[in-house]
Amino acid sequence: MADDRNPGGPVVLTGMAGVGKTTLAIHWAHQVQSHFPDGQLYVDLRGFDPSGTPMEPTDAIQAFLDAFAIKPDQLPAGVHARAALFRSLLAGRRMLIVLDNARDAEQVRPLLPGAPGCLVVVTSRDQLTGLVAVEGAHAFVVDLLPKQDARLLLTRRSGAPRGHTTDPAPATDGASNGAGNRPTGEAAAVDEIVAYCGRLPLALSIAVARAVTSPRLPFTALAAELRGARARLDPFDGGEQATNVRAVFSWSYRRLSPPAARLFRLLGLHPGPDFAPAAAASLAGLPPQEARPLVAELSRTNMLCERVPGRFAFHGLLRAYACELSHAQDTREERRTTLHRLLDHYLHSAHLAGRILRPGRSADAGLRPALPLVTPETPAGRQEARTWFTAEHLVLLAAARRAAEEGFPLHARQLTWFLAVFLDHRGGWRVQVAPASR
Repeated sequence: MADDRNPGGPVVLTGMAGVGKTTLAIHWAHQVQSHFPDGQLYVDLRGFDPSGTPMEPTDAIQAFLDAFAIKPDQLPAGVHARAALFRSLLAGRRMLIVLDNARDAEQVRPLLPGAPGCLVVVTSRDQLTGLVAVEGAHAFVVDLLPKQDARLLLTRRSGAPRGHTTDPAPATDGASNGAGNRPTGEAAAVDEIVAYCGRLPLALSIAVARAVTSPRLPFTALAAELRGARARLDPFDGGEQATNVRAVFSWSYRRLSPPAARLFRLLGLHPGPDFAPAAAASLAGLPPQEARPLVAELSRTNMLCERVPGRFAFHGLLRAYACELSHAQDTREERRTTLHRLLDHYLHSAHLAGRILRPGRSADAGLRPALPLVTPETPAGRQEARTWFTAEHLVLLAAARRAAEEGFPLHARQLTWFLAVFLDHRGGWRVQVAPASR
């Protein structure tokens, strides 16, 4: 974060739902409280809240003025006048202000101090690019836990000894001794639980709660529960909204514009590890110029992540949530047509790129016209064609498998054929394709 001894612009902590932004902000605030002798202010702006009603800046300012013991008869009228009073009270002070769960930059701006000396930390599921661009905010992405840290969170908080899951002899007095009763050899199960949780702190915390409340339950049994759940999100319900992954995701989903919400649902049908906006356009049946702002909205609100420039991906639990929403809100015919458009997009894009790389091996005969609203990508030359195949070859493999599973055998065969053209051209046939035949 910014140097707390020399505060600059606001600090923005952004990240997907459940990643631990608030926990990090509060933990850090406690660590640095000595650097802010005039105190700390905290407010939950409810930007992504189960009530669906974000706090108005006026109400947040009122809460801060109450903290300064401003009497009602001393309060000026209007949000701008009260914001000015708030800033005058902060002048010359060193205070830390935590604005938690912000909806957007407009909700935050009236709460910013007007003079140096105070530091503002903002948490939000939105990237708040307006604060970065206009207010000089320092943005930090709160990412998923590294695998080893996720393992430690699970084993330490559930009582397992650090670094392994081999436990001492069980207690003899009939009382539970936490992980001391767990059997040996559960390291693989811990890794499986971490993978099912997607290294998301909220999901891991729910798994920890399950382990703590059932201390004799081995990690292998907990992993089996996750593996055998009817729906992937079912096990991640801690009994209240704040500890229910499905509910927490829903607060982000409700903030999306209707077109972005539809695209989010349909993207759950995408089989590959990542995708470009052009594929999202064909999948949704939109012109590329209309799809790109929707992908940007999903990325800005951390419903998607941009793994590398121009390529986007779901967190596994968000993908599961998108699939659930699509099955609940979109008809079976719409989902099938969506998949058909997506397969057509990759098939016709691969055909155009393959024709450039190997013009003598074109498979035009048998290539059916694409559905309406599909916009294949058209490489301009050999280098663009190679770049496209390099970026998409794992997606093409996943698309071919999905086509075979969902009753599109011609797409499956032709996608495999075009993929073979590229891999043969690159010399990677045996390494890349052979595993798919197992």
